[in-house]
Amino acid sequence: MNYFCSMPRKNKFHIFENIEVIDTAAKGKSVAKSPDGRVVFLSNAVPGDIVDIRTGRKRKSYYEGKAIKFHHLSDKRVDPVCEHFGVCGGCKWQHMNYTDQLAYKQKEVTNNLIRIGHLDLPEITPIAGSSKTYFYRNKMEFSFSDSRWLTEDELKSDKTFDDKNACGFHIPGMWDKILDIKKCHLQEDPSNTLRNSIKEFALNHGISFFNPKQQKGMLRTLMLRISSTGEIMVVIQFFEEDKEKREALLNFIRDQFKEVTSLQYIINQKGNDSIYDQEVVLFSGRDHIFEEMEGLQFKINAKSFYQTNSSQAYELYKIARDFADLSGNEIVYDLYTGTGTIAQFVASKAKKVIGVEAVPEAILDARSNAELNKIENTVFYDGDMAKVFTQDFIIENGKPDVIITDPPRDGMHKKVVEQILNILPEKVVYISCNSATQARDLSLMKDHYAIERSQAVDMFPQTHHVENVVLLKLIHK
Repeated sequence: MNYFCSMPRKNKFHIFENIEVIDTAAKGKSVAKSPDGRVVFLSNAVPGDIVDIRTGRKRKSYYEGKAIKFHHLSDKRVDPVCEHFGVCGGCKWQHMNYTDQLAYKQKEVTNNLIRIGHLDLPEITPIAGSSKTYFYRNKMEFSFSDSRWLTEDELKSDKTFDDKNACGFHIPGMWDKILDIKKCHLQEDPSNTLRNSIKEFALNHGISFFNPKQQKGMLRTLMLRISSTGEIMVVIQFFEEDKEKREALLNFIRDQFKEVTSLQYIINQKGNDSIYDQEVVLFSGRDHIFEEMEGLQFKINAKSFYQTNSSQAYELYKIARDFADLSGNEIVYDLYTGTGTIAQFVASKAKKVIGVEAVPEAILDARSNAELNKIENTVFYDGDMAKVFTQDFIIENGKPDVIITDPPRDGMHKKVVEQILNILPEKVVYISCNSATQARDLSLMKDHYAIERSQAVDMFPQTHHVENVVLLKLIHK
């Protein structure tokens, strides 16, 4: 029986006892219902758990809370493999069976398409799960800090911790707090060995770690890319410049890790650690590594965008190509093309592919890779999508028979949707990393297009994130 206990008003929290967790929600949270009928969002439970809940923040129509006692553990539970689970915010579903993760991702996509878009759906193709559920990321970024996050167990121990240096991840919602990571299960070796060795060398040789509040310290961030071809890129970002110490660290990496293909560094003294406006300096090797897909090579530099799950990106692109079902005679527009990966992947099946992307550096990569792959039927343009994708642009490049669109999380700009509806291509293949904004956009198009196929793709196991691919076909009235 549910029991409701209201604590003194000044504490502003409640205890709910013996509550069943019934579902998952956005941002990796789970859902329960309080005795007074409000939804409770939990950060540490799995559907099927029966728990006592301590609420924190109360909103108008729901609570945010945490399970503080478990009376019954769900059969959907598994033991997390990572010692940092529950503190690091990276793998929030690591305590849930992977089969159930896929089921809830599928459910979220379907619910969004129906509830938000009010769309008529065909029979849904089952979600494409990832063959790798750990060690699947080709890119990881770590931050250094001289004042690491102390865990709850450390705080309770009453010990004095002299070593405050960390190399790891930001605590969720705290830009200046870094959790020191001993082993991460997201990127294959030598990722952990490289990170730990760099940290140890820095500690042994007096190389200071960054303090974001005081804006001082030398070591700032570490980026590791490991491609599907086995090539490795290491990019270290320094805040303060000390040539002797910098070269000592870089020489150590070069000499001890001969498998590193590209070793680069950045001196960044601005307020944030984004690198897109910074000079990347090559220290040894070459300034890029290669990814490969069906014989196509893609040159990846420090600033390049590439899907972070290489093997699953291949599955995603195959689904998109299958949905497009090209005969070789079509003009294809690839909107939000990024570095042109999808455009080049489908180019052999099309007459011509036109890619559009807002980031100029990405378009330079796309053109370079097309030349590398000897693909001559692709053209790439950079610029704001809503401003580039105009009637004059279409007259210049030809009316598309098929549009493939893969927008950012915010979805397509309203003017882009309007232009698609002006020209009415026969097919639209819509790839999305946010099925809520995808549903919003599709609802604007439902008077002219029918959804023929829909398939979710899991790019990020152990997280709530999911991609979805939808095929729209023009309704001929």
